[in-house]
Amino acid sequence: MKKTRNRYIFAAVFASLVAVSSFIIIPMPVGVPLVLKNLFVVLAGTILGSFYGGISLLIFIAAGLLGAPVFVVPGPGAFTTPLGGYIIGYFLAALISGLITGIPKECEKKITLFNVIRISIASILGFALILFCGAVYLMFLNSISFTAAFAAGVAPFIIGDLIKLVICIPLTIKLRPIAARYLNQ
Repeated sequence: MKKTRNRYIFAAVFASLVAVSSFIIIPMPVGVPLVLKNLFVVLAGTILGSFYGGISLLIFIAAGLLGAPVFVVPGPGAFTTPLGGYIIGYFLAALISGLITGIPKECEKKITLFNVIRISIASILGFALILFCGAVYLMFLNSISFTAAFAAGVAPFIIGDLIKLVICIPLTIKLRPIAARYLNQ
């Protein structure tokens, strides 16, 4: 009972982190500014695992659909813009990256090559899924080629996402054993 409650609390905390991170914008010298939202999306999956990482994004998406100011365009109207693809990608990224990493275990305090590789693959795939879903949605929404959608919806974000990836992997390695203490009691 306590374990389940803690997992839902962590899911709600990550939903809040994703929402709040929407407002953290770091200007970059070249290209688009760095927004931390997708970092917390991937962290939700890699730290909480598939089910609770997915739940955290469902909470975030539900809040946005109900009109909370967590999307650029509030409410269901967000899905009439290119943002809709990224929102779908957020859910899939948390789900798939969490599926790869699984629920955290305290034994992960000991850093192994297998865990580093697994977390790296999960993180890379999480960021890639967000961008891929955004590009595909942009392609269908605007009736453009995948190449044009890639140029508009993926290429500008690659440098920023690589920076976030470099942050995500060590954070996940450090936070998974800590989260395991509370999630697996």
